[in-house]
Amino acid sequence: MEILETIGFDLGHGETAVAKAIVESIEPPEMLEVNNKKIQVTALGWHPDLGYLVGEQALIQAGVTQLKITFKQKPNNDPTYRETIRTFLETYFRLLKDNKQIKGGDSDYFYVGCPSGWSLSDREEYQKLLKEAGIPLLNVVPESRAAFMQAKEAGKLEYDKLKSSVLIVDIGSSTTDFTLVKSLHEIPIDFGSNSLGASLIDKAIFARTLAKHEQKDLLERVFAEYPHHQARCELACRKAKEDYFSNEQLFSNPQSFARGFESINEQIYFIPQVNKLIMEEILNQPLSELGNKSWMQCFRESVIEAKEKLAQKAIVPRIVLMTGGASRMKFTRQICEEIFPEPDTQVRPDPEPERCIALGLARVGRWDLRAAAFKQELNKLLDSDKIKDIIKKHIPELVELLTQPLSFGLIENAIKPGLKDWQSNKVRTLADLEIALKKRAEQWLKSDRAKLLIDNQCVSWFNSKIQPDLALETDPICRKFQIPRSSLRFEEGIDPDVVNPDLSIGDAILAETVAFIVNVVIGGGTLASIFLLIITGHFTWPIALVYGASAIAAGMELNRKGVKDAIKTNMDIPSWLRSSFLNDSKIENICEKINPDLEMTLKEQLTANQAAFDELIVKVGQSLQKALNAKAEEAIILIQ
Repeated sequence: MEILETIGFDLGHGETAVAKAIVESIEPPEMLEVNNKKIQVTALGWHPDLGYLVGEQALIQAGVTQLKITFKQKPNNDPTYRETIRTFLETYFRLLKDNKQIKGGDSDYFYVGCPSGWSLSDREEYQKLLKEAGIPLLNVVPESRAAFMQAKEAGKLEYDKLKSSVLIVDIGSSTTDFTLVKSLHEIPIDFGSNSLGASLIDKAIFARTLAKHEQKDLLERVFAEYPHHQARCELACRKAKEDYFSNEQLFSNPQSFARGFESINEQIYFIPQVNKLIMEEILNQPLSELGNKSWMQCFRESVIEAKEKLAQKAIVPRIVLMTGGASRMKFTRQICEEIFPEPDTQVRPDPEPERCIALGLARVGRWDLRAAAFKQELNKLLDSDKIKDIIKKHIPELVELLTQPLSFGLIENAIKPGLKDWQSNKVRTLADLEIALKKRAEQWLKSDRAKLLIDNQCVSWFNSKIQPDLALETDPICRKFQIPRSSLRFEEGIDPDVVNPDLSIGDAILAETVAFIVNVVIGGGTLASIFLLIITGHFTWPIALVYGASAIAAGMELNRKGVKDAIKTNMDIPSWLRSSFLNDSKIENICEKINPDLEMTLKEQLTANQAAFDELIVKVGQSLQKALNAKAEEAIILIQ
């Protein structure tokens, strides 16, 4: 069955949220509701009559006899943990189907997040556990990837930032994860044992409130016999913390408090309260879970360690993207800004961290499916003969573009200087002139100036002939996946100084073409034809008219060809006669007369080397395929 929707399932240690994206649409995903709420406390309760309840319902429903909260952790073999995770997801899945928010069959693909610090084996084991909940299609991906995708598609990251280094700081309820996204690939920064979660602050508030409670001993007995009461009290501590960080300025007054509330019965109440003084005390007190370091100290050291690990790789992130519900705590942003100062780095907290991961997971799922289809579509083009046919079709235009400047270049840089050398008696015989001309021609063809000339003509050929035909093949792919046509175009041509140098298409195509042209002109008999044009066609017979009598008087019984060969090999005209015989005007005249013949010779020689051109077509086609693949890797990030 065709997959129509991707479901982003953010099963968090503290909260759970779900979002849905339509695969064939680029509209933003929508948040789904359970119990009429888009964000639910991660709680699972058991009611003797109602069965399993999740979220707020598990907390407020009278008669709940079992309650579990903050149960997300690395997969393990604890049967209670496995049953809790499986039951929670199974119940959530059923509720989403019952209220018709998802179809629930093979047309839905669930993407569930996990901390980026989890290993691949952890993810695989977690995915295996979650599939036991009866969800047909399910994939586990790092939450950092979801945060990055949400920031990208919500327009919070410009394209140049997407391609640079982005550090994602995900401050969750159970862990704080640091992930580098470089060139669109995620690289988790390993901190070994990572237990820096915001729920430790909840527990510290709980411990402080319990320690100061008038009925401490009684509460401890209640919590031991009825654990669900302790769970509710811990959630009250969490609410107090969240209220405080939502408006810190309000609670800077010693007489103002952010409070939570939980009733054990009509006589016993648990009321955690915090203000600025209390919160500073809690954030700076040593915690056994953090090796007797305070939460604030541990967070600061973790950010510094992340920076040092990046510095070892000579990486300075352009963006520090903060997400996770605890990123709302103002001091975490201040620490990040202090350690990653502007202008080198910009710190950007997500404005809706509680929704960010669910929305991002739905986008990741849609992106994965559309990106795979995009690659498949491009591969169909690359595997066909269309690119090779485009190049082959336009080879005659390439020959046309090359013959005139090559002819002019050979005349100016080889023929004309060579004739002037003969004029000034630097070259003795015409045979020596032929050798000198060939050497000059080869030197010029191998020079940077000649290569640049050929480069320029090839760039013109590619831009005016190849690129438009190639665009006719790539533009429909871009339209289909709603990305700019320029994503698969070489808009600025193949000049590697203009186009993204990483593609190297200019280098590859131009290097192949220059080498091909030089080899054809030097090794294909072209130079020999040039010398035939100059020496025998425009130069030798005037010499024969002057020296013919002397040659015959010397007993040289020669035919027409023999006279030319003899003059070429033996005739050494005196230096005082050369400048009058071949003055500058005559050299210009000879060069002007041979130019059309030279262009024709070059065209014939190039066209005659069809086998060599076939090899060039293959090599240019391979370079284009490689370049298109590289552009596709960049274009994929634009798919929504």
